[in-house]
Amino acid sequence: MQTLGYAAKTSGSALEPMAFDRRDLRPEDVAIEILYCGVCHSDLHTVRNDWGFSTYPVVPGHEIIGRVTEVGSAVTDFLVGDHVGVGCMVDSCQHCDQCHGGEEQYCREGMTQTYGSPDRVTGDITKGGYSKHVVVRQEFVLNIPDGLDLSRAAPLLCAGITTYSPLRTFGVGPGSRVGVVGMGGLGHMAIKLAVALGAHVTVISRSPSKQGDAEDLGAHAFLVSADEGAMEEAANGFDVIIDTVPVKHDINPYMPLLDIDGTLCLVGQVGPLDEPMTVPMIMGRRRVAGSLIGGITETQEMLDFCGRMDILPECEMIRMDEINEAFERMEKSDVRYRFVIDMASLSA
Repeated sequence: MQTLGYAAKTSGSALEPMAFDRRDLRPEDVAIEILYCGVCHSDLHTVRNDWGFSTYPVVPGHEIIGRVTEVGSAVTDFLVGDHVGVGCMVDSCQHCDQCHGGEEQYCREGMTQTYGSPDRVTGDITKGGYSKHVVVRQEFVLNIPDGLDLSRAAPLLCAGITTYSPLRTFGVGPGSRVGVVGMGGLGHMAIKLAVALGAHVTVISRSPSKQGDAEDLGAHAFLVSADEGAMEEAANGFDVIIDTVPVKHDINPYMPLLDIDGTLCLVGQVGPLDEPMTVPMIMGRRRVAGSLIGGITETQEMLDFCGRMDILPECEMIRMDEINEAFERMEKSDVRYRFVIDMASLSA
């Protein structure tokens, strides 16, 4: 099947239209017409080869909402016309302990990412959701709950599950005290999800000017990290802190905020941090952890939860041909809080 997408040909090039072929359906495959695709900071990093492992041409996009157009002969869970989602992975080995445990993102043989990974059968490099169509193994296709706004649901497939998974892993529920560092695409979802799970949520920010936005998103409190007195008063006040900052930064100011056995979980920065001080960890049995996305079962759980609680990202809709400008704005944090591409604009 020939389709059209937007691709970066080199690390220094802008995204531009590119026609390419999607594979013929295997028995377990689902063909999807893409309706909307979220724009993630990881897309920008991959296009720029910031992490050093990009393969060109790269068609980004791993927050996909679409409509099923065809199913393979062995597909049992989806019908033509179903509204579905695809997140950050499209395959895994399916036989290791992590895959059997519903943690495909930690597949022992490595998950197949939605873009930039070799296909497990052909070796062809996968291409993502900045395109009109995608073909995905049925085990990695997700049901979109009825009533969830399709035009705003796409970022749930990465920003949503990236923050939901550690909240669930570390037992956040009614009475939990959660801090959120950073209030971008990930951070604003962490706030909404933690509030819906019953936690008392505090946004931790350097800038007092963001307090109104934090309250609009549902946060119960706001802590200015540059205010030494306020930080001292907040010591031992959190069970979990979700750190969404996507660049190298200093986590030391946040560690004393955790109560004994508290956890600071990194979900933003992929790479180095400033040198950590171990004293707060040792003296309070505090932990620094990391988390990737979630498995397929947990991602479906998150989507169903958002459907029940009417949780959706705050989105700005763009045309496909506005993607390079959107990347520039995203670098300046000039988006509230996630771009979503209307794929109808690609054919136009």
